[in-house]
Amino acid sequence: MPRGDLIVRFEDVSFGYGYKMPILSEVNFSLRRGAKITLMGQNGAGKSTIFGLITGSIKPESGKIHFSHGLTISTARQMILRGEMTLTIREFFEAHLNGASFASPPHKATSFAEVASATKAESAGKPEGRGKIYDIDPRIDTVLEVVNLKAEHGRVIKSFSGGQQARLLLASALIQDPDLLLLDEPTNNLDAEGVAHLRQFLVDYKKTCVVISHDAEFLNAFTEGVLYLDNHTHIVEQYVGNYSDVVKDITIRIEKENRKNAQLAKEIQENKEKANYFAMKGGQMRLVAKKMREKVEKYEEEKVAVRKEDKTIRPFIIPAQQDLVGEIVNISSVLVIRRHKPVTKKIAISLRKKQHLLLTGPNGIGKSTFLRSLVEKTSKGAVISAGVSVGYYSQDFSTLDFESTAFDALLSVMREPDEERLRSVAASFLITGDIIHNKIGNLSEGQKGLASFARLVLQEPGLLILDEPTNHMNFRHIPVIAAALNKYEGAMILISHVPEFVKQIRIDDILDLGK
Repeated sequence: MPRGDLIVRFEDVSFGYGYKMPILSEVNFSLRRGAKITLMGQNGAGKSTIFGLITGSIKPESGKIHFSHGLTISTARQMILRGEMTLTIREFFEAHLNGASFASPPHKATSFAEVASATKAESAGKPEGRGKIYDIDPRIDTVLEVVNLKAEHGRVIKSFSGGQQARLLLASALIQDPDLLLLDEPTNNLDAEGVAHLRQFLVDYKKTCVVISHDAEFLNAFTEGVLYLDNHTHIVEQYVGNYSDVVKDITIRIEKENRKNAQLAKEIQENKEKANYFAMKGGQMRLVAKKMREKVEKYEEEKVAVRKEDKTIRPFIIPAQQDLVGEIVNISSVLVIRRHKPVTKKIAISLRKKQHLLLTGPNGIGKSTFLRSLVEKTSKGAVISAGVSVGYYSQDFSTLDFESTAFDALLSVMREPDEERLRSVAASFLITGDIIHNKIGNLSEGQKGLASFARLVLQEPGLLILDEPTNHMNFRHIPVIAAALNKYEGAMILISHVPEFVKQIRIDDILDLGK
């Protein structure tokens, strides 16, 4: 298949979750052989839905999706499924090779739970069968090297850190050597070394790749075109250029639209006032008033519908607990992982009000595990002072009940129920209308993140613990979040692998677990 040939084409494709949640409306776009494409759009716009339509896990309501003959597709999910946690590395890759790759036209793949179960059973009890793939070990070694991860093939998935699991997910897509690679937030949880490895891999990649990410520096290294999903019109716009070029083009366009609307609004108001004035005069003046009203209608029609999905969350403050006095948290030691074994690292850190600590170190060293143990009060070397309210932003959103609604999730952290304040805070994080009554589990990953920040605002914690808070976030939200954390007046412990984000936040101390 020569470079440049069409391999996927959406023709008038529509899809939605009921009439209240349209995602795509007669969408048309195409992907060419060898293209490196970024898929952009607001949190919850439906970017992951487009991936689902391409892989065939969901079907369009109308329209057609055309694929080149024999096209193979693989995708790296954002998170390891619970059913995968007990698999070994070898079983994990066997399951993905058995059930995650498919040819054009895409068919409904066997569920991963079924594949994983069959793989584990068969590889344990039979020399041959569906779960058995010959010569898989060299292939595993090759893709693990690409994602910069060394591990024994018999190691269980749950023993890996969040960043290492992200690398395994990426490797599970690469091992299939697909014609079309779909990556959904692949840099989430990756340390700087991991991001650099992935960035260079995609620069050198000879096949087609579509990436969802909000990491501008990462995307600019390889992106040559952008698909932009408009959350208002539900259509996909196709641009040529890298990520920053397109963001700049869209920003300029929005500014022009806003200026035009402002001028039209002024003209409309002036003509309405004139129409009312002439109408009161009576006689021939009523004809003048009629012309003025017609002009108002014309101006109304000319107003541009500025894209709603380009809304940014409003500037916000996370109020700190009021009665904080003295030491908030004391850290005398922390467990770090070296050669897969826990080692105690002696330190001496004390945090008080307005003190911000950055926790750094490579993937797998134990950063997230330490934060979790601190929150759960199981850490032997760290103590949070009595009476301190802890606000915890977990990278896997484990603090959220996926079966509860967004409304209930916000209400549960308030000291005194106040629906008016709850709705006001929720709206500032774009959680409005029907969204606030959706189950947390039905929200996009970005919306879960926004709901988590809304909870922190309503909770008013004395200690803020944040584990990769920019994962899944729209690029417009990140500076607003950074500004809020910079101004936070309680104690704060932060993990982030995004240097541009960290630069915007006041950091008083750094604990590098890798040293």
